Amino acid sequence: MSETKKNRKNKKKDSQLVIRINGEERDRFVSLCDELDTSAAREIRKFIKGFLATNKVTE
Repeated sequence: MSETKKNRKNKKKDSQLVIRINGEERDRFVSLCDELDTSAAREIRKFIKGFLATNKVTE
């Protein structure tokens, strides 16, 4: 198995984060993600990874 596949397997998505936001903001965010050919989940994961890197939070 390649190193990339091993890394993906080790970082398996196995948890959920439930948040409460304004319905109108949610709809606008999802709509914009669709227009940009991405998903809301992907963009939120990207935000979290960037936030952790900026604040130097390590595993």
